[in-house]
Amino acid sequence: KTIIFCANQAHAALIRDLVNQNAKSKDPFYCVRVTANDGEEGERLLREFQDNEKTIPTILTTSQKLSTGVDARNIRNIVLLRPVNSMIEFKQIVGRGTRLFDDKEFFTIYDFVDAYKHFSDPEWDGEPIGEEPKEPNLYPILEPTHTPEILDSGEHTPKKPKIKIKLRNGKEREIQHMVSTSFWSADGKPISAEEFLNNLFGELPKLFKDEEELRKLWSNPMTRKVLLENLDAAGFPKDDLLTLQKLVDMEKSDLYDVLEYVFNGDYIAMTREARAKAAEATIFALLNDKQREFITFVLSKYIETGVDELDQEKLPILLTNKYQSLEDAKEILGDVANISRLFIEFQEHLYKQKVA
Repeated sequence: KTIIFCANQAHAALIRDLVNQNAKSKDPFYCVRVTANDGEEGERLLREFQDNEKTIPTILTTSQKLSTGVDARNIRNIVLLRPVNSMIEFKQIVGRGTRLFDDKEFFTIYDFVDAYKHFSDPEWDGEPIGEEPKEPNLYPILEPTHTPEILDSGEHTPKKPKIKIKLRNGKEREIQHMVSTSFWSADGKPISAEEFLNNLFGELPKLFKDEEELRKLWSNPMTRKVLLENLDAAGFPKDDLLTLQKLVDMEKSDLYDVLEYVFNGDYIAMTREARAKAAEATIFALLNDKQREFITFVLSKYIETGVDELDQEKLPILLTNKYQSLEDAKEILGDVANISRLFIEFQEHLYKQKVA
């Protein structure tokens, strides 16, 4: 069960509607609003939410009402969509998730407003006595450690500390050790980053036999979409892969590089900018000036945001952003078939670039 704290009552109603529109559950009471203006109906819904034997409502949206005095023991998620300026109120909100319940070993705070800064309170946590205890090693640390090599465009940033995870075949991969996160297995159980990485390492050979096949699948937006759908079905949704991308410190690289790195630990990743620059000459040699201008625009979005910008579904949006309308785009670039072919073919050259 989840409580979402919103900016005001109207915001709480909006978030309720958005959650229900996007929820897999078709129950109209899957997500409900409980605020001061909801009166007796709101109180009834709150009582049902507090009933641990009931799963509906699953999510409550509120503004101020539920920050105190809600005894719902099975709350697993607290979402903050409004600032919390009072330390006392912050502690009270956090307290909504601390109730004990069978098989509830933790709860999660989704903090979109940086309220976590209120956690720093020695009077609440207590000052450390004597030497600060060392953080436990969740995964085996093998010295010396190093970060995965990433070929970039010349800009250097300090390396983040890493730990090494040993995979089932005895080889190792590195992740950031200062990141606290958890993943979910295909059967819905929370698992560690080490387990997730091992599971993914075991699954990838079922989806492609070598790096060349991955490159071929990834360089076409249609087959790339199928590959991501297959990974999702196997218990590796895209959101988790993006989290893994952060853990292996490849946020400036392509998700393709992350899969390559898990598949082959000796792989040297490229930043998206380096990949685009390396492929420019080959791509532009095949294009006229108008096509070059559009592909330059697409590559800038790819560098800025990531591989999602290369999805086939994004093509109409990219055209509209560049040319204001699809009709104007067709006048400049040709008919839909030609534009689609241009969009697909340039990606083949983008992913042909290898690190020397």
